[in-house]
Amino acid sequence: MYKFVRFVAALLAVFVATTVAANTMEERLKDLAQAHEAAAQALPDKGVRHLARGYVPSDGNGIYSKAFLRTVPVVEGGKEWRCLSEALYFEARGETVMGQFAVAEVILNRVEDPKFPETICGVVNQGSGRGKYRCQFTYTCDGKLEIISDKRSWANVGKVARLSMQMDDRPLTHGATYYHTDYVSPSWARKFVNTATIGVHLFYKEPDRLSQN
Repeated sequence: MYKFVRFVAALLAVFVATTVAANTMEERLKDLAQAHEAAAQALPDKGVRHLARGYVPSDGNGIYSKAFLRTVPVVEGGKEWRCLSEALYFEARGETVMGQFAVAEVILNRVEDPKFPETICGVVNQGSGRGKYRCQFTYTCDGKLEIISDKRSWANVGKVARLSMQMDDRPLTHGATYYHTDYVSPSWARKFVNTATIGVHLFYKEPDRLSQN
């Protein structure tokens, strides 16, 4: 009988401990959720707050959509922001929002790659002083005057640029550092790994054996 009582007492102790632990875990999760919401609320604008909360508009494309972009205020920024915005305007303003984010990913991926300049402006303007069509981004060396006449497109790419610079993950292009449109077929593309196709752009990264050289 004594052993049975001890057994029951032990079960009760385990039950109480489990219940307390569960309650403690639930309280901790609630505290974390409240802290996350407080941090999101403190972010500078509505669009970035949506990013922190994992906002997904009804069209299913998440932040890569016109629906999401409409929630983001028109922004301006410094030199690096302007260089990225200009690149998106001249290279991808006719693309979908997702396509614009994808082009931004390539530029930002290059910034983090030691084979390329370490700033956004450096990446965008690489080779622009070498002569016509000898640069990395055609609009910087095609001899044409760069005029921003479509104010709505400029506002949108400015939002994409700012959000892209603030995001930690770049999941669309899987590490791509190159791209081209689907109406050209550059020879270098045959040597690289195609990581994604979004809109009219095909994205690539160097194969491991090349990137390690």
